[in-house]
Amino acid sequence: MDTNKLLLVIIAILLPPVAVFLKSGVGQDLLINVILCLLFFIPGMLHALWVVTK
Repeated sequence: MDTNKLLLVIIAILLPPVAVFLKSGVGQDLLINVILCLLFFIPGMLHALWVVTK
């Protein structure tokens, strides 16, 4: 695992929407992640980890 991906994983745990934005920009993934984070934090974090590692 390279340094950039490791840093994105750490950001995905702490600030999931920021990690999704850095990985995929503004789009469908970011919208889904913001909605998940507003409802519950854990699903938003899991979605961010999935987006960062795919």
